[in-house]
Amino acid sequence: MPLLVAYPVIDPVLIEIGPLPIRWYALAYIAGLTLGWAYARALVARPALWGAGPRPDAETIDDLLLYAALGVILGGRLGYVLFYNLGHYLSHPLDALKVWEGGMSFHGGLFGAALAVVLLARRGGVPALRLADVAAAAAPIGLFLGRLANFIKPELWGRPTDVPWAMVFPGAGPLPRHPSQLYEATLEGVALFCVLFFAVRLGALRRPGLVSGIFAIGYGVARIICEFFREPDPQLGFLFGGATMGMLLSLPLVAVGVGLCAAALRKARAA
Repeated sequence: MPLLVAYPVIDPVLIEIGPLPIRWYALAYIAGLTLGWAYARALVARPALWGAGPRPDAETIDDLLLYAALGVILGGRLGYVLFYNLGHYLSHPLDALKVWEGGMSFHGGLFGAALAVVLLARRGGVPALRLADVAAAAAPIGLFLGRLANFIKPELWGRPTDVPWAMVFPGAGPLPRHPSQLYEATLEGVALFCVLFFAVRLGALRRPGLVSGIFAIGYGVARIICEFFREPDPQLGFLFGGATMGMLLSLPLVAVGVGLCAAALRKARAA
């Protein structure tokens, strides 16, 4: 038997106000959006980080908070319905509205957020890539908190293992498993934030699309790595050759990121 780290059972409901339960999961979304908004505001307040040309201002970032929240929630839910459990929702279409029961897709949420950025950029007369760069720089904050919420719930646990830090998760059976939510919080949240933080300090915001490209590559690679330790969704399982849906959705994201970085650097050399 492996040495086990005791799973710290935490009530997923932080507090109940009358009939209204306040869940850690909801707080993670709220805190992620709020802290990301504050960080984005700090970035646009520093002209030295930006090159010539129009850039987002504080008012645009304030609007982005609402646009991004709607994009993430609607896109994340739609992505989960389409990519992870389409058969169930075709048979029970009203269940797609039961967001409180869980079921969100990062890749769907990213698409929704990207669409929100484009719509806001057009309305505000701001280059879409520059607005996307600010959002991408702040996104790992929400990713980190979201993965911690997955750990607290608990859900999206890892595959069976005998590593010394393995845990037995409630609802996952008797086998010790990787705490893959914490792996994702570390790679998709902390590590990716640090990479983007230093890229911004080195002038990445002066090249529209570069921060977004680095984010897409970084998240895609981190997600693919973590998928090797994460138990695939039970309704899907392994698709082929050991691949999971998370891996397949991350591959085009990496390709888009490479394209954005290449275009940004090519434009910088041409200038």
